[in-house]
Amino acid sequence: VQLQASGGGLVQAGGSLMLSCAASGRTFRSYDMGWFRQAAGKERAFVAAVTWNGRDTYYADSVKGRFTIFRDNTKNTVNLQMNSLKHEDAAVYYCAAFRGGRYYDPDNYHYWGQGTQVTVSS
Repeated sequence: VQLQASGGGLVQAGGSLMLSCAASGRTFRSYDMGWFRQAAGKERAFVAAVTWNGRDTYYADSVKGRFTIFRDNTKNTVNLQMNSLKHEDAAVYYCAAFRGGRYYDPDNYHYWGQGTQVTVSS
């Protein structure tokens, strides 16, 4: 599976942005998928995950109620709708395919996308 993230950009605090991750390969729909982010000087951190069929979702506490992860297996995409953005949400965001274990651990993912930058201004 090859993944390509897009949709990042500059947004004002309190604004919204939607990230998209496009996947190639027929096996995409068999993977649970996750979004991670990495701010400058910090470790990569779990943001959200969605099961292969889209029925179950999981979020980091810091984004619960503001971010929504969803997927469209007919289009091979997984998206992250981000609302009420805060300065601390600024980071490079990555999508990845889950291979098992705990969702919040980046070591449990393979097939990472290249990342898309989100910048939050005052």
